[in-house]
Amino acid sequence: MMDTKKLKQLAKDSVYGLISVCVFLCIWAFGVRTSDIGIVMPGPGKVIYEFIQSFFVPIGKYTMPGHILWSLYRVLPAYIVGSVLGIVIGIAMGWFRYVNSFLRPLYEMIRPIPPIAWIPISIVWFGIGEGSKWFIIFLAAFVPVVLNSISGAKSVDPLLLKCGEMLGADKKYIFRTIVLPYSVPYIFSGLQVALSASWATVVAAEMIRSSEGVGWIIISSMDTNNVTQSLVGIVGIGIVGFILAVMMRELEGRLCRWTVREN
Repeated sequence: MMDTKKLKQLAKDSVYGLISVCVFLCIWAFGVRTSDIGIVMPGPGKVIYEFIQSFFVPIGKYTMPGHILWSLYRVLPAYIVGSVLGIVIGIAMGWFRYVNSFLRPLYEMIRPIPPIAWIPISIVWFGIGEGSKWFIIFLAAFVPVVLNSISGAKSVDPLLLKCGEMLGADKKYIFRTIVLPYSVPYIFSGLQVALSASWATVVAAEMIRSSEGVGWIIISSMDTNNVTQSLVGIVGIGIVGFILAVMMRELEGRLCRWTVREN
């Protein structure tokens, strides 16, 4: 149970967030009504109405919940595999010098390449089915998790390592009891970034022969110049992305309580 202070802070943060959304919607509505942008772009009222309607009226084959589930089906498996592999490789690169020397050049070549650039290669390797989509999203998750895991392993306080050695602990014990726990906050930071990147990349992934998914809603709207449908898809991606980020922060807060500083 949260104490009164935390409840008040949560309520205050929620009010501030609601105000920012309302201000954004007001600026959007004002811009549409008072400028030429209204010729090609609908106002927030119409987009919100169409978004709510999409939960009951199908866009293509599915309603909005169906499209969201399809996108999650593509994102979550690739995100989990990319994160697990990224943690293992990142920790190994950060702690073992020979692993870092062996893998760092390859990783530094892959890191600056945006996932969307891999679409042609993914189609050649995995075809136009789900495999190519999973591969692109996997890369979006893998890269930031590796980077943060490396930072976590390299940022261990040297004093803690010396204390462990002075007490007679071997390298395996030090790695298990000091390096890994110390790296957890860094790993969760990478997981947070990777989750956002994976969810954003689903739009690019669903460019590859799709007829469903939140990203497909946006891509299909380009064929008919349906700006409202495009904005409905953008709203869907934004809301689901926000929910995923909140869930990840809540999980981090529960598993990393020792890193939370009281104000």
